[in-house]
Amino acid sequence: MVSAGRLTDLAYALGWRVVRLLPEPLAAALFRAGADLAWHRAGRGVRRLRANLARVVPAGTDLDSLTRAAMRSYARYWLEVFRLTDLGLERIVRRMRLLDEQTLRDAHAQGRGVVIALPHMGNWEQAGAWLVASGTPFTTVAERLRPESLFERFVAFRTALGMEVIPLTGGESPPYGLLAARLRAGGTLCLLADRDLSRSGVPVRFFGATATMPGGPAALALETGAVLLPVTLWFDVDGWSGRIHPPVPHSDVATMTQTLADAFAEGISAHPADWHMLQRVWRDDVPSVSAPVSVSAPASASGT
Repeated sequence: MVSAGRLTDLAYALGWRVVRLLPEPLAAALFRAGADLAWHRAGRGVRRLRANLARVVPAGTDLDSLTRAAMRSYARYWLEVFRLTDLGLERIVRRMRLLDEQTLRDAHAQGRGVVIALPHMGNWEQAGAWLVASGTPFTTVAERLRPESLFERFVAFRTALGMEVIPLTGGESPPYGLLAARLRAGGTLCLLADRDLSRSGVPVRFFGATATMPGGPAALALETGAVLLPVTLWFDVDGWSGRIHPPVPHSDVATMTQTLADAFAEGISAHPADWHMLQRVWRDDVPSVSAPVSVSAPASASGT
């Protein structure tokens, strides 16, 4: 009997092979249809997404339409993941529009390390490929998925895009020291940082309620003197957009993590449909509503 983990790995392997062979318009139509079907079925992940979105948009917003748009955005993310290595660097670079890019370039010009912290918005895989293609290699952290073959598949995918991937667990040494070493050498880290329900999560005020976010980005910046930059991403019709928010002033982990949360909230408020959060975020949420709908995030500061 084939295990559930093995079936999941086979499904992703099939996605990477078959989706790449389909004409792009057909593949896009199929993924939109899949998103609409998931929205109509309103499983636990979709219900959690709707509840999360209800916290971040004004009262009176049409949550049904917004949730459907968010599911389509999430489907677009996965469609692009499966096809990203075939898009070509020229297209990835040409169709990327980054606001306040000079903030990033100025941080690198200082000769210090840079920690880029992101929420689960837009296509962070594409943004990583763009960053490498524009001359900034970086290191990220990946949670160790099960089965191991699935984890290795995602590591190989990100490595092919030019990323250095360090496992969150099960590596030769804990990731924190390796990440700090990269920063001290003037390197760049990219870490997803808008959700951490572990015991080490830092409490923040996020859209008027208490959430927990990883303290790793702030702690690493403080220890190494690196620049901490919040970045938010969203989709355009024919490409991708993002914003480099102002650097987070060095103070303490709690204050700096709150500043990250505020920057994330600003970006999410502007583009709520491109925030792909189908899991629990706030402490007062009912845990049973949520269920994992996707594989683990490709980069996380959790545990660092």
